[in-house]
Parts: sequence; C-alpha cells; structure tokens
Amino acid sequence: MITIDTCGTTAYNPLIPAMKAICGAAPGEKVEIIMNNAEAFSDLKEYLSEQGTGFREIYDGERMTLQFTLNGKK
Repeated sequence: MITIDTCGTTAYNPLIPAMKAICGAAPGEKVEIIMNNAEAFSDLKEYLSEQGTGFREIYDGERMTLQFTLNGKK
C-alpha cells in the first residue's frame, strides 16, 4: 500500500503529492491519502468518483483519509 500524508504541506497544494502517488501507482495497487485540508479532500473525492474509483473515507479529528485501489484504467 502506498501511503501519502499531506498534512502540514504548506509549500503547495496537497493535491500535488496525492496525484503524484496516484499516477505512480500500478493498477490494482492500494493507495491511502491522508489530508487535513477539507477543500483538497473534497476535490480528491470528486476526482475519484468521476474516475469510477470506489473509496473509503476515514475521519480522525482534523485528519481525513481516503483509501482506494486503483482500477485498471489509467
């Protein structure tokens, strides 16, 4: 499983390391993205939904996690 924690990212949008992980993962690989930016979290959920990728949401205080498995189409 690839785990990317974007909490504390201030130099750029947390979507950049998240998308880098998604693009670098192989089809069928499990990915976990941890964020504390609600707007970026919502954008990532919307992107995954548009791609037809199911995901699991986990909320722990200000930390939000998306877990998903990349489908075969990239």
